[in-house]
Amino acid sequence: MVDDDLSDIYTNPKQIQRCTMRLSCLQENLARGLAIVGRAVATRTTLPITQNILMETDQSRLKLSATNLELAITTWVGAKIEEEGSLTIPSRLMTDFVNSLPRETLELQSISNPIAMSFNCPGFNATINGVDSHEFPPIPSVEDGVTARMDPQILRTAINKVLIAAATEDTRPVLTGVKLEISGQQITLAAADGIRLAVYKSSLLESVSEETEAIIPHRTLAELQRMLSDQEDPVELVVTPSKSQLVVHMKDVELVSQLIQGAFPNYSQLIPQTHATKAVVNLEKFYGASRSMAAFARDGGGIVRLHISSGKVTINSNAEETGKNEGVIDANVEGEESKIAFSSKYITDVLSVLDRGEVSIETSNPSSPGVIRPVNDEDYVHVIMPMFVQW
Repeated sequence: MVDDDLSDIYTNPKQIQRCTMRLSCLQENLARGLAIVGRAVATRTTLPITQNILMETDQSRLKLSATNLELAITTWVGAKIEEEGSLTIPSRLMTDFVNSLPRETLELQSISNPIAMSFNCPGFNATINGVDSHEFPPIPSVEDGVTARMDPQILRTAINKVLIAAATEDTRPVLTGVKLEISGQQITLAAADGIRLAVYKSSLLESVSEETEAIIPHRTLAELQRMLSDQEDPVELVVTPSKSQLVVHMKDVELVSQLIQGAFPNYSQLIPQTHATKAVVNLEKFYGASRSMAAFARDGGGIVRLHISSGKVTINSNAEETGKNEGVIDANVEGEESKIAFSSKYITDVLSVLDRGEVSIETSNPSSPGVIRPVNDEDYVHVIMPMFVQW
């Protein structure tokens, strides 16, 4: 069964029986769990309960959950459970308090009147008022959908390389997300903000029996990227049949997110299939030169000019009031001499997410998109629209 309509879920919460809860756990484990789910706690909301964290006992562990009604994160913390129960506690106060405690065993016990949680450890005894757990929006459960299994670090790399190209303004909501495509044993992530496009392809651990696609919100992938840093076990991505929700299963952590509805641009048509000039340069030298241009580009409209000629790429930025900067890096050039200008930010963004080695710059003319690719890596391509300048 799939709970697809989040609005219906949140406006018609199930009643959860409130019980006395008593348990003990290590301070560092609870602090880590609070940090994980705290990323989903609502900051500005008309529903105050979403600023709380739901604490529940679950199969001899402490279960922590938070949601802002668009994103929900759940994690499980090792604990010694003496009595089962549940309640919600204000996230900010509890997190700040637990982080201030020494690395000792904490004893937690719920209080029914008024509803609260007591925290006890050597030298500290505190009570934090809470709210009955039945008022907390139920976390959607997904039991059906297309499931893809991935290496967590490969997924983290994929997110890192495309997220930079997602739009930050919501004038076109679909562009604030990342297109996910799953087919056979391949996964593709693509992001575009109208000026640049990033596409990354990778392999799944096993083939899927059904193709699927979805648009994942920028924030969801940003939070997922953080969580994947210490994951070692395979990660499962589940897209519901209605393409309304994404569920990510990790070790001791589960993330549930609404998906963006709409039609994502046909990005494959935006990738130039030919070029008149190709320059292969050392990535670190290109990145270093681009960063040195950035300071001047800030006062020069953010423009960096590239002049590709025999055996070299000349990079410069000019600001009439402050000065100019020029750098030259060696290059293996194929094709004709060319000139093109890009946003300094967009150049440094893409170079910052690439691995060491060589990178190719492909151009056709000053008014056509430029393409940046890692050499010997067909999995990633980055397209940038040029800036129009006087040469």
